[in-house]
Amino acid sequence: MRAVVYRGPNTLRLETVPVPRIGPGELLVRVAACGVCPTDIKKIQYGLLPPPRIFGHETAGTVVRAGARVRGFRAGERVALHHHVPCLQCHACRHRAFAQCAQYQRTGITAGFAPAGGGYAEYVRVMPFVLPGVVRIPARNSFIEGALLEPVNTVLKAIRRLALLRGDSVLVAGQGPIGLIFTRLLALAGMRVIATDLLPARLKLAREFGAAAVHCPAGPAPSPARRSAPRAPRPAAPNLATLIPRFTRGRGLDAAVITVPADDVVGEAQALVRGGGQVLLFAHTRRGTATPLDLATVCVDEKDLIGSYSADFQLQAETARMVFSRQLDVRRLVTHQFPLAQTARAVELATHPTPDSLKVVVTPGAPEG
Repeated sequence: MRAVVYRGPNTLRLETVPVPRIGPGELLVRVAACGVCPTDIKKIQYGLLPPPRIFGHETAGTVVRAGARVRGFRAGERVALHHHVPCLQCHACRHRAFAQCAQYQRTGITAGFAPAGGGYAEYVRVMPFVLPGVVRIPARNSFIEGALLEPVNTVLKAIRRLALLRGDSVLVAGQGPIGLIFTRLLALAGMRVIATDLLPARLKLAREFGAAAVHCPAGPAPSPARRSAPRAPRPAAPNLATLIPRFTRGRGLDAAVITVPADDVVGEAQALVRGGGQVLLFAHTRRGTATPLDLATVCVDEKDLIGSYSADFQLQAETARMVFSRQLDVRRLVTHQFPLAQTARAVELATHPTPDSLKVVVTPGAPEG
């Protein structure tokens, strides 16, 4: 089969590799769609794992073979995969810190070499311990919707870490695909979301996803929900320190979600949340950096600084209901699709997004054209 093999920092090559052999408790799945995730981008850019690897973990496809001991799945079924499932028995799992579980940290889907997700290939092998995370895709839904269950799950897990009440005010910094998913899920939960981004097109979509207000730090003032006749040019936008007290009636934010790896945004958010509020980091995944922080805001003001990483397979059913019912219509996030042979181009676009790009997906089952 064909696969895109990581051979070193920023080096992806289309190669021919063996179709994975499966054991009696495993599935062989023909890949139809695989999203390009920032986590994999960082591994490819910075050489965080030794080559060779076949990356790609936001994966959906069709079961072509089920091992003799597999129950509940058969050839021909369309499925969304889930590459991390915890043991539910260790000390970390008993504290619901699933991403810290040793079994969870093993990748249960591979197309060859050391397991790394494998979605940038024509076929993947699904190991027994991650089968509880596999979800069937309804007939009316697409493979792309199935592939996006994984990033939606990570966002839902993160939101569950926030101590929010209906009607609370939440800043979502960054309106890329993940930020837009946060905006939509928080709005569905009854939160008043203020969305920020440098690109006006993304802020327009944030409005459509339920943001109560939007803000472009380097652009025009926050836009109203509707516009009538064209207006005269506006003065420069107020900064968030001016906007947030108006938006929250002087109370301050109840929470802020940081979906961009920008340290200055973290400091600004920590200042804007109320006493007892929370700042959640979602994009600071590269180790070895440090940033100044006034620790009294954590101790005296009781402002929690927390993180969330990866998904929770126990939320798969709820995630699937949201996506497949299209309460969260993830199709609107996908702007670019690339065939397998152009995976390097897909990764490049996702690494350096353009004003018209959002979610990028590789479709190994599509014609090369």
